[in-house]
Amino acid sequence: MTDEFAKHDLHQKPRRERNTLLRKLDGSPEHDTRRPLTATGTNPLDLAKHQATAETSYYSEVLDRPSPQPLPRWQESDGSDLWAAHDETRDQIIEFYRRTWENSDTTIDELPTDAPGHVPWWSEPRPNTNLFAVMVHVLSESVRHAGHADILREGLDGRTGLRAEHEQQIDEEARAAHCAKIEQAARSATPVKP
Repeated sequence: MTDEFAKHDLHQKPRRERNTLLRKLDGSPEHDTRRPLTATGTNPLDLAKHQATAETSYYSEVLDRPSPQPLPRWQESDGSDLWAAHDETRDQIIEFYRRTWENSDTTIDELPTDAPGHVPWWSEPRPNTNLFAVMVHVLSESVRHAGHADILREGLDGRTGLRAEHEQQIDEEARAAHCAKIEQAARSATPVKP
């Protein structure tokens, strides 16, 4: 496998995941998009903001490239990259994420896969890295957070799927029957305690 082929392939996959993550915000009421949906407070809008901030950090700070927006230094992080503040709109966060993509794509296009980088928040001996490793890391984070958003959105209104054209009409009766079958299997597999 050539470096250019690997680079191209690793560049295409996060593009799909970025769109999947943003798709989970489509048509969702504002409150549901922002409210805590897990014990740690995670929600779809927070995931988009966090992913945008992380991707910007990796393709800007780590590879010594310009950032589309000033970011707090990782040492000064107060966790605000993990949640949407009351004065940050959905559109602002989406726009930030899209600007992040442009910056990331330019960085990937302009640098060779072995371009050096330094990740100060990675422990020794790994902080010195390269573009290829950054691409793999950001892809894994993108997939992870798109999956989180998918599960959260399913919990909100039952919508699933990577793209709108793959989404099917929700059949509540079929879903209930499927869940009942899984519940029965779980009960059957659980040992009865005396």
